[in-house]
Amino acid sequence: MPDSYSANNILNLAKSNHNLFNTVILKQLYDKALDLVSLSADEGFALYRQAPVEELMLVADKLRHHHNPGNIVGWMIDRNVNITNICFSQCIFCNFCRRKESPDAYITSINDYITKIDELFSLGGNQLLLQGGMNPDLGLSFYTGLFRKLKELYPALKLHALGPAEVVYISKKERLSYSEVLSELIKAGLDSLPGAGAEILSDRVRKIVSPAKATSEEWLGVMREAHRLNLPTSATMMYGHIETTEERIEHLIRLRELQNEKPANHYGFVTFIPWPFQDKGTILSDTYGVKSSYNGMDYIRLIAISRIMLTNIRNIQASILTVGKNIAMLSLYAGANDLGSVMIEENVVSAAGATNRFNSGELESIIKEAGFTPGKRNQKYELI
Repeated sequence: MPDSYSANNILNLAKSNHNLFNTVILKQLYDKALDLVSLSADEGFALYRQAPVEELMLVADKLRHHHNPGNIVGWMIDRNVNITNICFSQCIFCNFCRRKESPDAYITSINDYITKIDELFSLGGNQLLLQGGMNPDLGLSFYTGLFRKLKELYPALKLHALGPAEVVYISKKERLSYSEVLSELIKAGLDSLPGAGAEILSDRVRKIVSPAKATSEEWLGVMREAHRLNLPTSATMMYGHIETTEERIEHLIRLRELQNEKPANHYGFVTFIPWPFQDKGTILSDTYGVKSSYNGMDYIRLIAISRIMLTNIRNIQASILTVGKNIAMLSLYAGANDLGSVMIEENVVSAAGATNRFNSGELESIIKEAGFTPGKRNQKYELI
């Protein structure tokens, strides 16, 4: 029997002989996954469309224990402070960004940072997630100056800041390479790079939902340079809008292939975080009628498929902020090993309807209720 099947052949076999599909083809794909063999796009698509979710969960749970032995589920305390809400990109899934002339447009002041960081430290956190819009008035010197000032004021502060789209924009604005931009940001105090702006790594999708933002190749190109510089990064997926199942699978494969390129002993992608499109009040929903296709079982299926396809990314984080307590808990039996952050402040997905917020005690209780041991960690997924 061949190692790989086309999606059409697999689906045709499934229709003509359901028992054969279940007993032979699915078993072969499960066995390959458990042997840490990288599945093809067709194989991943077939699993996504045909495999019972409870079987995917079983396979993904075994892989979770391979990558992360033991019973610990990670969590952390951080704060998401938005540098600015001014952004020329105007992505149609985003309620957060504003134009420069908008009455509520802002650039966060140092005094505001001090107030927010003092509260972060008082609550036991030391990481700041710094993101915001691509403000045409802000160049590389603004960001390096901001990072240096914050590190001068708070030497213990960890900066998980910007993202590939911002790096692409700064690179074009300053006529510098991605590596040069990242190197300057690292020297100024950048500790890790979020995977923001990935959405779906399909230019068909990106040309519709975020046409002014970095292309798929540009996003991947920034991450490639970050990995060469040994800057820890995360990978993300915002799904449940106009993408196809095939594009979700292709997104995972592109992340896996890039991770294969990272130099030995470099961090690369330390985690993968998928979350569903939040549609409340967005142009994509209100103008174009695209509602979020999110449902709990499909999220569980995506978590499990992600764990199966991403053979070389150790951690999978469930987005409790967007899916809530119950689905997040179930995700821990479907391949996820982390529930993310207390997130003292978050303004972007919350602006489109995400309402799930938990303090540190609640997050630890949720992990215990699910049958696991809470493990407070840093952005490198090291227990602290």
